Amino acid sequence: MSPRFTAITTPTNASLSPIVTGSIPKRLIVAVMIFIACLTSFMLRVNMSINLLAMVQPTTGNSTSAVNVTTDNATTFSSDPVANYGPRYAWGQRTQSNILGAYFYGYLLTSLPAGLLAERYGPKALVTSSFVGSAVVTAVTPALAAYSAWAVIGSRALIGLLAGFVYPTLHNLISRWIPPNERGKVIACISGGSTFGTVLTWPIAGILTEKLGWAYSFYLPAVFVLLIAILWVALIEDSPAEHKSITPTERQFIEESFGDTISKTKTFPPYKQVFTSLPYLALLVLHYGNFWGMNFFITQTPKFMNEVLGFKLANAGFLSSLPYMARMFSGFFFGFIGDLIRQKNLLSTTAIRKSFCLFSHLIPAVFLIIIPFVGQDPLVCVGLIVSCLGFNGASTITNLVNAQDLAPNFAATLYGFMNFLGTTAGFLAPMLVAYFTAEKNTMYEWRNVFLISAAIYAVSGTIFIIFGSGKVQKWNDVKPKADPPTTTNSSHNDECCESKRK
Repeated sequence: MSPRFTAITTPTNASLSPIVTGSIPKRLIVAVMIFIACLTSFMLRVNMSINLLAMVQPTTGNSTSAVNVTTDNATTFSSDPVANYGPRYAWGQRTQSNILGAYFYGYLLTSLPAGLLAERYGPKALVTSSFVGSAVVTAVTPALAAYSAWAVIGSRALIGLLAGFVYPTLHNLISRWIPPNERGKVIACISGGSTFGTVLTWPIAGILTEKLGWAYSFYLPAVFVLLIAILWVALIEDSPAEHKSITPTERQFIEESFGDTISKTKTFPPYKQVFTSLPYLALLVLHYGNFWGMNFFITQTPKFMNEVLGFKLANAGFLSSLPYMARMFSGFFFGFIGDLIRQKNLLSTTAIRKSFCLFSHLIPAVFLIIIPFVGQDPLVCVGLIVSCLGFNGASTITNLVNAQDLAPNFAATLYGFMNFLGTTAGFLAPMLVAYFTAEKNTMYEWRNVFLISAAIYAVSGTIFIIFGSGKVQKWNDVKPKADPPTTTNSSHNDECCESKRK
């Protein structure tokens, strides 16, 4: 365990409880707003997975479900005639794949510089700008759909571009606000908010689509996002030092908890050391495995539930959200357990990160292997997917927090690159599904998708267990800038003048 963390002593209970009787800790407000920001960001990410099912023309397919009597590779909702949820467009499987993947193309571009920008300019402005821009683009999406599929692809890429700032920026906010022994719970807010965004969005989008039409599944979320942007501006500051109403006691508690791991000097990471660091490279692989599983389920679960298992649209939205509900609750549970183990010094940070990979990566791989072989029972399939993502909630104390362990000074930049690499799974997963289901769309074709995903989970978890670490790395240290030479020159000149006078 890193001495920088073990040396931290806290003057009070490190559990996000009020420091002054009757007051609400500002870092608790920060944690809640992080949860809401992630909920909002994920709502914009996943809504298209449901909305698209109601936007496209039915095509001939191979689903044999009793519910899917009007067999359809894209949008079969029931055995009744095609429901009128609004205009329908003749977009094929490849076009649909491009629409679902376009978000991640945009996300890829900004997730890399987002960490650097957050470290230089602060998280408040970046998140606000992201939400306002995303709300506007979401609101005009129905009009763009009437124009062309490529306009929708462009709008999704733009939303992804704006959303790419959010997660690295939130990690920067955590590194400024949250003491190390409380980070497991707050990282769980990132995972829980993201998950809850999915849990809310899919069933609500399904209901809005069936009751009002699919256009309202864009309009209402856009209004919600604008309201959250206003709330973010009102409640969030970049650091405790900039917060006007924080108590001196809480500010001191937060700043002292960091010890010497956080530098006030703004500088670029030592990239050569970062990308030759085995612990960080192992974290990249682990995070990619987690992102593959997340993005695969985010983009493809409604499609799988609707077209292969045969559930109606509203039911598919609700059932698709169940795995994320399990992941949200388990994420908070694992985050609490991880923080408790650290506070009581039961295991080193490295041991915690590695041992919980069993839950976050290896056990989910086993569930994915089983799913194709019990495909005849839709409810069993749903149960296995719920279990898979439920155990994956342990990622709150493995890959999602490990960048904070390795280099608190550069956590946002490290996470930005992790996001950059992991985001490729967002468009590769739909492409993989489209490749295997191009001609038929049954459990037999999906078997290959599940087995490939299981392998990615298992291999990434194993690599981290061998090479990962929870210790602060030497390259986290930021050397203070040297004193300006003018002082020395001035002293030298004074000596010369004194010598001349003598």
